[in-house]
Amino acid sequence: MSDVWLRRVLVVEDHALMRALVTSTLEHAGFAVLAVASAPAALAARAEFDPDVMVTDIDLGVPPNGIDLAHLVRADAPDVAIVVLSNFPDAGTIRSDRALPDGAVYLNKASLESAKELVDAVEAALRGIAPPAASSNALPDPSIAGLTAHQLDVLADIAAGWSNTEIANRRGTSLRAVEKAVSRLFTALGLANHPSTNPRVEAAAIHMGVFGVTASEDHVRRPAG
Repeated sequence: MSDVWLRRVLVVEDHALMRALVTSTLEHAGFAVLAVASAPAALAARAEFDPDVMVTDIDLGVPPNGIDLAHLVRADAPDVAIVVLSNFPDAGTIRSDRALPDGAVYLNKASLESAKELVDAVEAALRGIAPPAASSNALPDPSIAGLTAHQLDVLADIAAGWSNTEIANRRGTSLRAVEKAVSRLFTALGLANHPSTNPRVEAAAIHMGVFGVTASEDHVRRPAG
């Protein structure tokens, strides 16, 4: 059968391992897949590849993010189905200036238990219906719901074991700015002024309880004691 009859999926994921897993899963399910690591690469490839559906992470390392990318693709090609695959527990917890596009299917990476769930979500997006198993709007830890996008990013870095100096170097900001951000984060999480506990360890535990183990390839250190 000619590949012109294969349904096409554009995968946008900046983590190489996750990109390979998603690609392999969809190819085994009979889709033609083009995988790229960034939104600019996706926009450059979209017209020629002409996907039926796009599967994208939200945090793609460099702008635009996955939500903005989804809106850009929809504006240019309204018939493209959208699946958003991210570590946020639920679409309702995403801190963004824009909502997900109408009809977009949301998947939490940490809650996926089988390859079939991803395939079912893609099929549901193509049919314009909700996936069989929708995630709960409830957060395991309500204290995280009020965090800003920047605070969520800092929390992820702490959970990955990065020191304040490493966070500053990674994000291209000053150490003082990071120290202030971490202090405000601990206050928001109710971890400030607790001398009997290590707030970095407690913050990492909160992050892992909500989002699961950090999967980023460059997050390789353990939380400092």
